Amino acid sequence: ALCTSAVFALAASAQTDSAIQNPNSNSAVAYVYVSSGNQNIKAFGTARDGKLTPVPGSPFRVGFVAGMAVNAIYLFLTDEVYIYSFSIAPDGSIKQVASINAQQFNNGGCGGPEPLFLDRTGTTLYDVDFNENCTGSDDALQFFSIDASTGELNYLGVTAATWSYWKPLSFIGNNEYAYASECSEYSDIYGFQRNADGTLSVLNINPSVPTAPKGYSYCPNQMVADSANHIAMALTPENGYKSSQSAPPPQLATYTADSSGNITTKSTRFNMPKTAIPVITDIAMSPSGKLLAVAGMNGLQVFHFNGSKPLTHYTGLLTKDQVDQVYWDNDNHLYAISQPSGKLFVYTVTPSSVSQAPGSPHKITTPQNIVVLSK
Repeated sequence: ALCTSAVFALAASAQTDSAIQNPNSNSAVAYVYVSSGNQNIKAFGTARDGKLTPVPGSPFRVGFVAGMAVNAIYLFLTDEVYIYSFSIAPDGSIKQVASINAQQFNNGGCGGPEPLFLDRTGTTLYDVDFNENCTGSDDALQFFSIDASTGELNYLGVTAATWSYWKPLSFIGNNEYAYASECSEYSDIYGFQRNADGTLSVLNINPSVPTAPKGYSYCPNQMVADSANHIAMALTPENGYKSSQSAPPPQLATYTADSSGNITTKSTRFNMPKTAIPVITDIAMSPSGKLLAVAGMNGLQVFHFNGSKPLTHYTGLLTKDQVDQVYWDNDNHLYAISQPSGKLFVYTVTPSSVSQAPGSPHKITTPQNIVVLSK
């Protein structure tokens, strides 16, 4: 098991694609994989300055992609029925090596996997499985072990179905506890304990939420953990089931997990920073745990993350294009995809400086999902 964990430890003016030059794979600090609406994956190597160059063979024809995840040696894709394993060559190119019908494990064989995610060691693959029990409303989390030598997935089990499970879990640094939040008709914050075999057990937690401005309640929108035991959460003020155009902007809270998996917060509406983004689509923690990227309908901004202390403002909007997903690598690069504008942005972001990488933004036809493998 220790050997397997070591193998899988995670390293985890627009231009046309044809204008990007062929890469020198030896200079790449990360590989970037973007699924697009024309059913292929564009793969790039990232230079130290953030410049992207396509890997040999890119784009790769893969069919419809509903979700992706990546560990040190495999890229995983799902089409909402199967989960496919692709090996990653030293130059970043990919080749399918295995597949498994994840839908077959559902009661009645309906629904299927969409978002994919991994634990911090990259040894267990999880999916958010929609309509797990075929009721048309409930979801569940499936778990699979990964054969390090072949990429084959072995089904381990599934959580009980519930309305709440829509988002991938985020694991804190000990890789034992993981959390997510959902802002919907049934707003919820939920957590799981990861067992030694990679299976998940529900944590019986009921974390408090700060008191919202008068006339509103906070809806937990997004949640992501750092490499210690802290969690950032976006809280969106709502009046009833729908947020008003005149509602206050979302704010960012910080929570801390204890040794039993309980999470608590000292955040209040007075010490939580407000975002410049009224509708948040994604948040991502930098590997250092010092920066938090916040993406949404009207752009992208970055905050300083200070552990259990309140977050603080850092940047304004880095772009005013809608940003749907964000991802960090281990070399201070922040990647962001915009589905409506068909762009892939790359920034170099440290706690003291921000710059857009050479050639960014890059044109991508209807980008859907992004994952990044740090080398």
